[in-house]
Parts: sequence; structure tokens; C-alpha cells
Amino acid sequence: MLLRRIPTVHYAGASMATLPPEKIAAGAWGLAAATLLGILIIAGSRTLNHFDAALVGYTFATLFAAFGITYRYAMWLRRPPTRMYWRRGWSIFLTPRYLGRNLLEALRRFGLAFAANQFISRRSRLRGIAHWLIMWGCVLAAAITFPLVWGWIHFETVPGDLDTYRTFVFGFPVQDFKVESFFAFLIFHGLVWSAFLVIAGVMIAFRRRMIDHAAVSVQQFVQDVMPLVLLFAVSVTGLMLTASYTWMRGYGYEFLAILHAMTVIFTLLYLPFGKLFHIFQRPAQIGVSFYKDAGRREPARCGRCGGPYASAMMVRDLMSVERDLGFSYEMPDRSVDHYQRICPRCRRALFGLAQGREWSDRLTDRLEAE
Repeated sequence: MLLRRIPTVHYAGASMATLPPEKIAAGAWGLAAATLLGILIIAGSRTLNHFDAALVGYTFATLFAAFGITYRYAMWLRRPPTRMYWRRGWSIFLTPRYLGRNLLEALRRFGLAFAANQFISRRSRLRGIAHWLIMWGCVLAAAITFPLVWGWIHFETVPGDLDTYRTFVFGFPVQDFKVESFFAFLIFHGLVWSAFLVIAGVMIAFRRRMIDHAAVSVQQFVQDVMPLVLLFAVSVTGLMLTASYTWMRGYGYEFLAILHAMTVIFTLLYLPFGKLFHIFQRPAQIGVSFYKDAGRREPARCGRCGGPYASAMMVRDLMSVERDLGFSYEMPDRSVDHYQRICPRCRRALFGLAQGREWSDRLTDRLEAE
């Protein structure tokens, strides 16, 4: 087995010329994403005419999050295994012969894996409920918060009718509704409903992490506990704002607004670095499922026993990834040219035979020496 040694690069005080190409490329993608989002904010708010300056902190936090998420995603895609899955997944999905069927299957799997969180529910029903509540609470909050923060959506009273609001999307009038209507109650309290969902999910998740000894033994504060704390803090401070202006006549509203802003901004800054980054990684699992389906059409057969043991495409791709990582499992002097072309059962058998041969040779040498 050969391991390619990669020279260590020290970045302290380093110029752009000494940075690895993958970091430069990922930084360019991140900058492009943040720039594109900035352009969309300016355009969607009609050159900032509908942009609320009080929300500028949120805006810069989302721009940083866009840069960080795109940078980390680009670096993630440059890993040889991930890059292989990514390329194979798209090539299989876009195969003209199966494209129509793949589109329908992608929608079905998106509904089961994403909307219903089936992949979590299979492990534990309670974990599935917690994950579902947190996910949909965050999705609802993001769908409301970001368009409002970026100035893409705003509300104005209809001229001559102060009891009616008009919704503007990207500066275009879309819908009128009465201020006291049930529809207005639902949309103006959308963040309240999302906070209730998130808090319920977080409480269930905390309960598991306190009583499940298997989870407690492997959990880490930064990776496992902090995301729950941040989501809980954002939700609770948001509810406190609602309570302040609804029942307390604005008592403590300024302090609560600053506290809520701090929790939201810190959560946005944490997104690219912590466990919450899996939100953006998870959809790629749909492509992996298509890769596995395509692999079943062509099984690989063991070079020793001739039995099927894996996907032939996966075996070829694994050999390619190993070469990219600097590992060499070729066996040019054997009947089977590569170790990956041997099934796990035969590998165990060969391992046992090798140990037996080694033990026999040493025993023979010992007897001859005596």
C-alpha cells in the first residue's frame, strides 16, 4: 500500500500564490455566491428603496453565511469520494433514457427523505418527530425572514383603505387582505408558529441526549448541543418579542430586539462551521440513491470465487478514488489484478490462509534450527 505524501503549506502571512488551488477556487465560488446574493438584494428591494436599514446586521450575516456555506460546499465537493459521487449521480440522473422516470423518482424520494424525514424515522420514531419539527420550523422561519430582511417582500396600506394591506413581491403588487382577517393573523404570526415547532423539536432532542446513554457517550457540545441551544435561543427570544408588543405594551422591546438579533446573527455565522451545515449536504443523498440503483444493474463478480458481491461501477469508482488518494492495491503478479476485485468473504479466507502460511513457515524454520 502506497500513501502519497502531500507537502505541508503554512498559511500564516502567505500570499495567494502559496494557497492550494482548491482553496482559491472555493473562495472564488463563495465570493461569487455572496456577490450574487448582494445583487439580488439590491434588485429585489428596488435599489434598496424597500430595504429596512434596521435589519442591516441580518443582511451582512446572511452574506457571510452565503460565502461560508458555498466555500465549504465547494471544498466538500473537491474530496475525491464526494466528487465521484457528485459526478456519477448527475450523469446517471441526466441519462436521456431514464430522465423522465428519474424526475418522478426524484420527486418521490425528495418527499420521503426531505419532507417526511423517513431516513430519521427508520432509526427512531421519536427522533423522526423531533427532526421533522425542527426542520419544518426552520424552513417556515427562513421562508418568512429572509425575503423580509432582503426587502423582497413588504406590505403597504391600500390608499383610501387603512384596514387593507397590500403585499409587494420584488416591488410588484400581489395580493390585498384585510388587517383583521384570519389570513393576516396567520402570516403575521408565522414566526410564532415556526418558533413553537422548533422549541417542541428541540425539547424532544434534548430529552434524548439526556437519557440515551449511547447518544450521551459520543456527543460533543459544539457539534451536538450548541445547534440545539442556538435554535432554542432564537425561538424563545422571538416569542419574547411577540409577547412584549402584544401583551406588555412594548416593555423591554429594544433590549429583546438586540438580544434576538444577536442570537440570529450568531446562528447564521455558525451555519458554515457546525453541524447545521448538513442541511445543505443532505439533498445530495438523493443523487447517491440513484447511483446505487444504477449500480444494481451491473453486479461485480469476485475474481476468486466468481460470486456477485457489489456494483461493478462502484468497484471501478472505488479503485479510481483510491488512486486519487494515493493508495495502491494493485496485484500485478496475481491472477486477480486488484484487491477490490475480491469479495469480502474471499478476503477473509485469503487473510486466514496468509496467516496459516506464515505460521507454518515460522514453525518449519524453528524446527530446522533445532
